[in-house]
Amino acid sequence: MNIADRLMESAAIVPEQPAVIFPQSRDLLGRIAWTQISFRRLDGYVTELACGLISRGVKPGDRLVLMVRPSIEFIALTFAVFRAGAVCVLVDPGMGRSSMLSCLDETDPDGFLAIPQVHLLRRLMPWRFRKARHNVIVGRSLLRFGCTDLRDLVRAGSEQANTLPGMEPGDPAAIIFTSGSTGPPRGVVYEHGMFNQQVELIRERYGIRPGETDLPGFPLFALFNLAMQVTTVVPDMNPARPADVDPQMIFTAFEDHSVTQAYGSPAMWNRVGRACAAEDRKLPKLNRILSAGAPVPLHVLRRMTNALSENADLFTPYGATECLPVASIGGREVLEQTARLSARGAGTCVGTVFAGVEVRIIASTDGVIANMAEAQQLPVGEIGEIIVRGPMATREYFRRPQATIRAKIRDHDTFWHRMGDVGYLDEQDRLWFCGRQAHIVHSPNGPMYSVCCEAILDEHPRIYRSALVGIGRHGAQRPVLVVEPEEGSFPDSAAEQNALRKELLELAAASELTRSITTILFHRSFPVDTRHNVKIRREQLADWAAGRVKDC
Repeated sequence: MNIADRLMESAAIVPEQPAVIFPQSRDLLGRIAWTQISFRRLDGYVTELACGLISRGVKPGDRLVLMVRPSIEFIALTFAVFRAGAVCVLVDPGMGRSSMLSCLDETDPDGFLAIPQVHLLRRLMPWRFRKARHNVIVGRSLLRFGCTDLRDLVRAGSEQANTLPGMEPGDPAAIIFTSGSTGPPRGVVYEHGMFNQQVELIRERYGIRPGETDLPGFPLFALFNLAMQVTTVVPDMNPARPADVDPQMIFTAFEDHSVTQAYGSPAMWNRVGRACAAEDRKLPKLNRILSAGAPVPLHVLRRMTNALSENADLFTPYGATECLPVASIGGREVLEQTARLSARGAGTCVGTVFAGVEVRIIASTDGVIANMAEAQQLPVGEIGEIIVRGPMATREYFRRPQATIRAKIRDHDTFWHRMGDVGYLDEQDRLWFCGRQAHIVHSPNGPMYSVCCEAILDEHPRIYRSALVGIGRHGAQRPVLVVEPEEGSFPDSAAEQNALRKELLELAAASELTRSITTILFHRSFPVDTRHNVKIRREQLADWAAGRVKDC
């Protein structure tokens, strides 16, 4: 099934239900004026766009870059590309111009569906993207840059009906780039069947029902909503900077549209949760909140859980761009059962795996594992590399065969995906996350796992977050803990730093996991990834720390 057929099914079942609600403008008092489109009208719009693309020469398999701001057009164009049989290329512009251009060069696109600024940039570099001939401009502009205007595309599609191609489950649907938090961004090839499997897994695990209303802090999650007859409310925020979200805009959307579900990164819920606590605000209509991209800090879980009704919860699905979803746990279970273990260095419990998904823990290695016969499976409770097999696991990176070989393990006619994470399974068959494999500090006393060690120091009330980095050569690395104090708590004077450092060293000395840490540095604001604003760029911190350890 073409994943866009899911929208067609939804339109047949709930034709007049709002599919997308968008904050169009504001009046003189700052109140939001919302616009909306029903499932029936959106489905028709998508068909017109798909037929328009085909009339302009787009063929199945053509790669079309989509760079449009969150809107009804973003959602409609995504489905239109799917319906036309083309491959939708999604690159996060927040990753920076250099990385973005490298990703686009790698995909060698056949066209751009983009805002005027992107087309201007494209025309200023005529030596790039010479293959791109299917170009559509989305938005008001005095110049056309040799592109088809979106309105002309719709007109062509409505005047000239085209036969829409049928797709097989294994046909490519999208190329989505990783955030690049542990290396250069890589294009992950999504197939139509994988998107369909993701829809089924998410719907069944969380009990999502038709007629609900969702606010997605990450635009692409609207795809799942439309496939489940769930209304999407586009939030008034910059999805590339969730840490800067205005909580009042989120509250307004919740109240105006009786939102029952919301998705966002931990950075977004940190802002919203702090506002809820400060205003003693409750969110009684929400059934569930989803948060992913990185472990959710306990203070975020506490604040958001306190704002929800007793029957609602904040869930933290675990996965990666290459393999999502894998496991999930509710915030209430974390706070009541696993948080105290995490505080003692047990890692972060990410819950039980989704139905139909398998997880194994194998001995950690940086080398290629050609097949499962070469992998050593570890017993319950032992930390190792996390590998996953399931219908939602992607098969390859786009035009990166060596990266694909390193990330996949053949198992007869199936394969396992290497998550790049380390962790373990407990006796209750719950998965625990202990950090990225690339972030293990290989000290003279053995491996030190970032998430396990950091949780012990994060218990200090003045610490917002911490990062364990290693200085020196593999096997003899000096463990250094870099801490970011809570806002307004940074120790500016040497005396204040020495006092806080002493308290932190006492915490570290009390645990076998962290007693070898003797160096603590203070940092005002950690460098983080652009997609979630929460994944710490530890490589940058390690370089920063290396230049300062000589002064400690």
